Amino acid sequence: MTSLTTEQFNVPPATQIAASDTTLEVDLADGRTIRVPLAWYPRLHHATPDERQNWQLTGSGQGIHWPDLDEDISIRSIILGHPSGESQRSLQRWLKQRQA
Repeated sequence: MTSLTTEQFNVPPATQIAASDTTLEVDLADGRTIRVPLAWYPRLHHATPDERQNWQLTGSGQGIHWPDLDEDISIRSIILGHPSGESQRSLQRWLKQRQA
């Protein structure tokens, strides 16, 4: 019997991104749409709607970059259900910089 590990699956590229006040939604090239809570990604959660909409696909659709927020999220981590790994200390530093 075989089993699937996270290293063994191909990640379909993202084709479209949408972020509301509560969710991040990613359309994949294989036809799936993945929706996760925006609270998983504190920088996106604290961003303005305009900042959330300013994104770029990276690595042939394997990641998403928000230049205004210095935020990068891989499609693999979204599919696997991994929230941001940013520490509270780092997030607090970033929030302070935004207020200045």
